[in-house]
Amino acid sequence: MPGTCGLACEVCEFPARGICPVGGCVAGTDEKAPEKLEKFKAAFGHSCAVLECAIKNKVDYCFRCEKFPCDVHYQQELYSKKLLDMIRGMKEKK
Repeated sequence: MPGTCGLACEVCEFPARGICPVGGCVAGTDEKAPEKLEKFKAAFGHSCAVLECAIKNKVDYCFRCEKFPCDVHYQQELYSKKLLDMIRGMKEKK
């Protein structure tokens, strides 16, 4: 199942590195998203910017957000800057 960021939690290295909570994420529109965000804050002492943004913007997955890729993604280690720039360029050609 994909996390809010769009990556499959099962293959992502972040849970193993302790960057994301083990057990995976949820969609930003999931009723458990605020609870998951609070657990993340309690475990790591800071918020998950990706999940927080998805909840705020009422989107399930970042790829479905009209703002994607946004500054939140450029500030994270999830995707390379080159990939984000490519996606942004493709969206601008529409």
